[in-house]
Amino acid sequence: MSPRMSAADRRELAVRAAMAEFAHGGYDGTSTWTIARRVGVSQPYMFRLFPSKHALFLAAAERCFDDLEDVLRDAAGGLRGGDAMAAMAEACARLPQDAPTLPRLQLKIYAIAVRDEDVRRLGAVRWARLWRVISALSGEPPEEITRFLATGLLINVQAAFGAPTGPDLPHATAEWAKNLRSAEPDHPQAPGR
Repeated sequence: MSPRMSAADRRELAVRAAMAEFAHGGYDGTSTWTIARRVGVSQPYMFRLFPSKHALFLAAAERCFDDLEDVLRDAAGGLRGGDAMAAMAEACARLPQDAPTLPRLQLKIYAIAVRDEDVRRLGAVRWARLWRVISALSGEPPEEITRFLATGLLINVQAAFGAPTGPDLPHATAEWAKNLRSAEPDHPQAPGR
């Protein structure tokens, strides 16, 4: 690492490294030592940049939402209505391949929000802002924004399970679920199945 690099630049590197590490190992499975090593700084220096692992996770979560908003803005590119929604949906469907850290880290953020008030608060604020960004970019009604966000969450979950995330999501998922059923272990089925 260059000795001329500013603290702000090192902080940025630390946030990016934290995003990748937390996306892979989650909050509990990621150490600040691992992130510091990835950045090329000592762990004590990492704690000068961020006072705690928790603060670093919050910064990574914040950046994750920033990056997602950037993806949506770039995809919408001045389009409106259904065209904007379609372009943003296509960009989101490509995230598991193009920028896998984002959907993986989103899932980790949601999981930690269940038990951590700070992450829950940050997530609520950023989720509301994400809603407003999508609304402003598309001009679509709440029903369409809800459908869009629900599909985005489905894509994240499916990517985590190795399920299809491509353009024909409903049909690809139906085929995947049908084919995967044959690999299920034998368990008693619930009544009516």
